[in-house]
Amino acid sequence: MINTQKHKTMNIAEREVLRENSQSQAIRVPVKLTNTLDEYFVEQGQLDPSQIHIYETEAKVDRSTVYTILPREVMQTLDLMIRSQRPVIIWDDGKQQIADFSESFKIELLGRQTGMGAIVLGDEVVLGRIALELLDLVVDEENRQVITNPAHPNGPVFRI
Repeated sequence: MINTQKHKTMNIAEREVLRENSQSQAIRVPVKLTNTLDEYFVEQGQLDPSQIHIYETEAKVDRSTVYTILPREVMQTLDLMIRSQRPVIIWDDGKQQIADFSESFKIELLGRQTGMGAIVLGDEVVLGRIALELLDLVVDEENRQVITNPAHPNGPVFRI
């Protein structure tokens, strides 16, 4: 965990080294992303199953990020629409930026699945805290991997 006070006093070169180190240590997991509207149209007999938009990749897991992040290219590959725009905090300098927010899609990972929208930004798929919570997955830091919650091995369980 980075001390935010110390992080604010770092110069640009120090921050870049820190970012590069965290990128090389990032936990990545295979995910399958699917356009859920396509699946609905298949169920209704209005679309051939071969026409479902699917994207499989290695996603970065980042518990400091709240939402899932999709690059615009991935959003377009999945044939998703923009549903709204939201302010996003850019970590390095604290500036706010308006970012697009996609319509919902399905995330499949470790035999679990959930639906959600994503912030359209950057150049890699990033799974944030909300996706991990919805999938009931935990980060095993010692072994540098994402695992199903040992307390709920048969599937997600939610507190209401």
